[in-house]
Amino acid sequence: MNDEVIIRPARAEDDRELAELDRRCWSWLHAVLPPSPEGSPFFRNPGDHEDFLVAEADGRPAGYLKLVPPTPLECNRHVLQIQGLAVDTAVRGRGVGRALLDAAARRARERGAVRLTLRVLGHNAPARRLYEAAGLVVEGVLPGEFLLDGKYVDDVLMGRRLDGDG
Repeated sequence: MNDEVIIRPARAEDDRELAELDRRCWSWLHAVLPPSPEGSPFFRNPGDHEDFLVAEADGRPAGYLKLVPPTPLECNRHVLQIQGLAVDTAVRGRGVGRALLDAAARRARERGAVRLTLRVLGHNAPARRLYEAAGLVVEGVLPGEFLLDGKYVDDVLMGRRLDGDG
């Protein structure tokens, strides 16, 4: 097993492997929608792959991160938001998630962003620890925002500055 993790922009041809990875990793711990049916495309529209970074481990996609503007508003263009991150359970603990987050922060800076934000389910303690280790802090909580698998779950808003102030 090679321990090297490579982060690269997604390609349209990653669709099938990312769709399979997404289904393998699906859980109410991090998802607010049910899993996509078998055979569903990962990229819903042409060009969607441009919003994704892919982590490769052992020569195959092992994770992904979606980085997009949180709104279509011009006055909000200085912010980019992570709207999806998944790491294959087979490679967890090898720094794949952290490598994706670090690459997202670099990409956001390159695109002129000064803030990086995300939303995470309150009960997803492993993800929250990862995000905190990458410098994101809790900026707000929407209590009981989602009803998932019969339980009310908080929506936690996290963010960090990208201009060197943390």
